[in-house]
Amino acid sequence: MYQVSADEAKERLAELIDAAVKGETVLITRNGDDSEQAVQLVPAAHAKRRRKAGSAQGLIVMSEDFDAPLADFEEHMP
Repeated sequence: MYQVSADEAKERLAELIDAAVKGETVLITRNGDDSEQAVQLVPAAHAKRRRKAGSAQGLIVMSEDFDAPLADFEEHMP
């Protein structure tokens, strides 16, 4: 766990970002003491999982009768 003052965080921002991305807890305080915790640096949720278009290709198969009318809805059809 990293706990740094706001002034120290300014100087070490790149290092603290790397630590947060790797899962470390990074607390930034106003005056460097425990009593005034201001923020916690955490990685952005969307940065962890990037979706790739087409990644499910071949995993989904449509049945031949997909468009066929359903027997339960015959009374509603013209």
